[in-house]
Amino acid sequence: MSATEAIPSAGRPLSAGAIALMLMLCLTWGFNQIAVKLVIPDIPPMLQATIRSMGALPVLFIIGSLRGAKFFERDGTLAAGLFAGLMFGIEFVLIYEGLRFTPASRAVVFLYTAPFFVALGSYQVLGERLMGSQWLGLALSFAGVALAIGVPQPDVDAKVLLGDLMIVGGGALWAATTLVAKATRLRFAPPEKALGYQVAMSIPILGLAAYLFGETIPHTPRPLSIGLMVFQTVWVVGTTFTLWFALVKTYSASKLSAFTFITPLFGVVASYFIMHDTLSLAFGAAAVLVIAGLFLVNRPSREAAAPADALLNVTKT
Repeated sequence: MSATEAIPSAGRPLSAGAIALMLMLCLTWGFNQIAVKLVIPDIPPMLQATIRSMGALPVLFIIGSLRGAKFFERDGTLAAGLFAGLMFGIEFVLIYEGLRFTPASRAVVFLYTAPFFVALGSYQVLGERLMGSQWLGLALSFAGVALAIGVPQPDVDAKVLLGDLMIVGGGALWAATTLVAKATRLRFAPPEKALGYQVAMSIPILGLAAYLFGETIPHTPRPLSIGLMVFQTVWVVGTTFTLWFALVKTYSASKLSAFTFITPLFGVVASYFIMHDTLSLAFGAAAVLVIAGLFLVNRPSREAAAPADALLNVTKT
């Protein structure tokens, strides 16, 4: 990598605009977990992911084309894009298959080991070193997620542990995909193109997994399921994932990833209002831990703050 291709501002603190966008992304992803559950009676999870990717690919192409993105330009991103796409596809296979063995409450906690992998990778790959207080913040946020979901749980057997391991593997691949997008020439590609590689590569991987696992659509999906699939396709993958990669291009990968700890908390709240699950007093304590952890991770340092319109500058490239 030449000097002109060096990764600038690897540890750049988040602006107010970036924080607002991250909160919106986490809210969306927290509700998306409920959307997947609501659709499962009509469309099995691996097929959901396959259909979602197939529908999101033209959405990305349309949005990128309107913004002037050159999808087929030779810019040196092909190898990194295909590699990121391979990890992206396997990530969702591990997560959905892991859910067959481990309860969703445990799965969501182990999935959010991803920020730790990002923090470790950022130090090794990006030269972004977190301070002791920031590592403490990550630990507090993870503890808050665990408390909100209600782990540990009794009756954990070998199958549950296997599911846990698969979910952790999915979290590690999520982190690795983030780092690849930050540390390779994908960083200089439009976010729609960077995500397009991953969505395109995930289609055959997820489709093959659905076939091997014997998934079929047993009956005509309900209108609610169709609507939620459109939501997942157009908004979740086509829009919020694109915004995520636009943020990763500009800001600290580890600090952005720390914000994802909020996602399962939003998921718990969504479960309360939509699935009529109960909320305990422990949830309030969990929220305090997550917020305290995020404050420590994103506490201003000596680095210069990012301009408020940094993301706008990225999305116009």
